[in-house]
Amino acid sequence: MIRELRHVHRITLLLEIAGLARSTYYYHTKQLEKPDKYVAVKEEIAVIYEENRQRVGYRRITLELQNRGYHINHKTVQRLMRQLGLYCRVRMKRYASYRGEVGEIAPDLLQRDFHAGIPNEKWVTDVTEFSLFGQKLYLSPILDLYNREIVSYSISHHPRFSQTVDMLEKAFRRLPNSVNLILHSDQGWQYQMKQYQRMLREKGIRQSMSRKGNCLDNAVR
Repeated sequence: MIRELRHVHRITLLLEIAGLARSTYYYHTKQLEKPDKYVAVKEEIAVIYEENRQRVGYRRITLELQNRGYHINHKTVQRLMRQLGLYCRVRMKRYASYRGEVGEIAPDLLQRDFHAGIPNEKWVTDVTEFSLFGQKLYLSPILDLYNREIVSYSISHHPRFSQTVDMLEKAFRRLPNSVNLILHSDQGWQYQMKQYQRMLREKGIRQSMSRKGNCLDNAVR
């Protein structure tokens, strides 16, 4: 701002308003006037980033730069990517786990009321599919609606029922006894399994499911 306004106002006044020392201003001005020695590297980083559909981080880009003859460490690449505003963008999409009625369908106890007054009153769960570096990953978390805390989670290369059980067992280890808890999900096949529903009953948890084809029943913000 000072550089832009210096032709209109006195430098002394601008520095005083900005609370900036004169020596500091001239130091940074001198640095800005130096030629950028990383111009070519930045251009190559941008090319690699776009070639990989914006799904590569600084470590992968560092390796590719080295393959292309640029001898530069990963910390410098990370800093340059931040300057360019380039970040690894992981593709995430909703995993469609509905396979029809393969078990018992629970009622919608939540009724789109995503507010909880106390911890462990209302939990929600779902399975989300990620595409990361050409590999599919499945994330199965439980979220507490009281403070949006992730109570537990499990990550798998395939959407298996064992992943759901693992997530539940981790959550149960953190859950006090005798709580009036609702666990809400969609009608995914995992949540219709008898073992899943038995685990909830034995823990005193009331199961809730969204209605079929009503995405707003799960529209937690």
